[in-house]
Amino acid sequence: MAVMTKRQPRIPLEELCRLPSFFFPLVSWKGDQVAFYWDKSGRIELYVMDLATKAVRQVSHGEVPRAMRTGFAWSRDDRFIAFGKDAAGNEQHDLYKIEVETGKVTQLTNEPAAEEHAVQFSPDDQWLAVVTNKRLPESPDRPGQINIWKIRADGSDYTPLTRHAFPAFGGLWSDDGKWISYVTNEDLANLKNRDGYIVRPDGTGPRKIFSVRAGSQDTLGDWHPDSRHIAATSDASGQNRAGIVDIETGEVRWYSPDGIEEHALRFSKNGKWLVTIRNEESQVRPILYEVDTGKARELKLPAGFALGAQFFANDTRLLINYSTDVTRSALVAYDLATDTAEPLLDPEYGSIDRKVFVNAEHVWYESFDGRQIPALLYRPRDIAPGEKLPALVHVHGGPTGQWFRGFDPFAQFLVDRGLVVIEPNIRGSTGYGVDFRDAALKDWGGADLEDVAAAAKYVASLPYVDAERLVVFGGSYGGFMTFVAATKKPDLWRAAVAWVGISDLHKMWDESKEHFRYFLREQMGDPEKDRALWRDRSAIEFADQLRSQPAAPRPIARQILGIWVVFPEPVSPQTIATGCAATSRAISSRCCAIGSSSGKRGGGRRARSSSRRRISEGLRLRAKWNRERCVPAFDRSPGPSPRAGRRAPCSRGPASR
Repeated sequence: MAVMTKRQPRIPLEELCRLPSFFFPLVSWKGDQVAFYWDKSGRIELYVMDLATKAVRQVSHGEVPRAMRTGFAWSRDDRFIAFGKDAAGNEQHDLYKIEVETGKVTQLTNEPAAEEHAVQFSPDDQWLAVVTNKRLPESPDRPGQINIWKIRADGSDYTPLTRHAFPAFGGLWSDDGKWISYVTNEDLANLKNRDGYIVRPDGTGPRKIFSVRAGSQDTLGDWHPDSRHIAATSDASGQNRAGIVDIETGEVRWYSPDGIEEHALRFSKNGKWLVTIRNEESQVRPILYEVDTGKARELKLPAGFALGAQFFANDTRLLINYSTDVTRSALVAYDLATDTAEPLLDPEYGSIDRKVFVNAEHVWYESFDGRQIPALLYRPRDIAPGEKLPALVHVHGGPTGQWFRGFDPFAQFLVDRGLVVIEPNIRGSTGYGVDFRDAALKDWGGADLEDVAAAAKYVASLPYVDAERLVVFGGSYGGFMTFVAATKKPDLWRAAVAWVGISDLHKMWDESKEHFRYFLREQMGDPEKDRALWRDRSAIEFADQLRSQPAAPRPIARQILGIWVVFPEPVSPQTIATGCAATSRAISSRCCAIGSSSGKRGGGRRARSSSRRRISEGLRLRAKWNRERCVPAFDRSPGPSPRAGRRAPCSRGPASR
């Protein structure tokens, strides 16, 4: 008979949700300040820190967005910050600027039907580059595609610079002000393709300057101070490699070693160093390359997750947003002379003892076809001999996303409650090469579903896991996978919890913006030509296969967030945008109780009310967790990702969807 251990919770859910977090730290052009969003006051506000004294000053007082779906940009004279803000969570961001000294806010645009993202001010501060899906002036009746625009600093002369049929991202100015860089695809036959381009500030002379081979994803980072070279990343070798491209000759100089995934970010102001981000076995850390020699320098940081790396203090220090699996995100200054890291903004833990957090273990397990699948495994430390614990398979978003060795409050909370958590990087994930990333193309809910099932079987084989109490959970694409897993492999699970999941691919297509439709076509083909595939991978078609499991003495769902098994239903952007409370109501209306404190189905009105409160608390934690790890390509990149066209609480980057 399995041994059951009564655990006393040590991580209060509400307190964990309320711990302050910061987002999008960005060093000013002079390098003496850093701006960031911070929810220390109980809501998101804009703050500025003096990097010499560490003095922090609140700049905004309710004028900035409440959700972190877009970033901001410093003016070159450091007097203003341009930012995007939507209305009631609709993700249709208008542009504003705030005066750093006084906090005065000026609205620059009013485009209710478009999303707008501030990218970068021109070297003379006259223009702001913008990524937007605003409709082109010559075709006002056609839906807008993401393209590069510019607008004057006072909000006038809003002008498109590119007019691509496929999404165009970027908008960084060369130091001499003569060029703007961006990335798009003009290969109509290969939606995987990405190439690097430059265009003049008046919109003339666009040309491709970085294309390693047809079908590869060749992207651009920051400009070198000489305005002739750009940091570049390509996956043409089968793994992302970092280098520098010459815009005049097209010559590329590679720095990354073969077989190691790296992304090029930016140069030091003196042009001596290129900083990249290396992604290896879910650890992400900065690597410096000497531009002239190509010599690499690794920073002395513990295994963890680095977001961005920005030079300041005359190129003697790097600003890094860093966390590990047992420490929350901290803003640190890394001294390149002494190889030491000084905290600028320490994480807070409240009354929670940091010793209760557990390390994640990077493991591999075998899937149905013999392929090895990587995953992060979290488990309680105090497992008694013979004890059998429930386990949860947490599917990340994307599918082109990844679980990292950063702090995961959700996993820590569940482990504290006595659950084992496995976070598989199933095929389709980034970080393990091009072939692995592309293995889910036109196969959502196919081989990747088998990887999820294999994760369940792997964790069930562990001697301390109860194979009869397994849960599948995920958000966005992870929610899609949860619905598919619950309907196509119902015998595996005692519970399934989908958060902003997709149960009908065609309905998602109907409600998506043009750039997200591009992503859907790249991932799953054409909605009509591949209609049979889309229906086969829409869980709503298989809802009749759902069945409840018999209650156990200690029902697993009650130990997580509530006592609910989620039934598939189409989730519209409007439903998603209403936030945690409405989402909780939508889930509650379509779910079935599988247990209560008495072990009986349902549990009465009091049990249902209590469960709804737990679900709402859990959703609030999930939303906060998603904001903390919601960043594109390991950096605060300008504009949305190609996946950011469906209105979800967080739709940007490798750890989000």
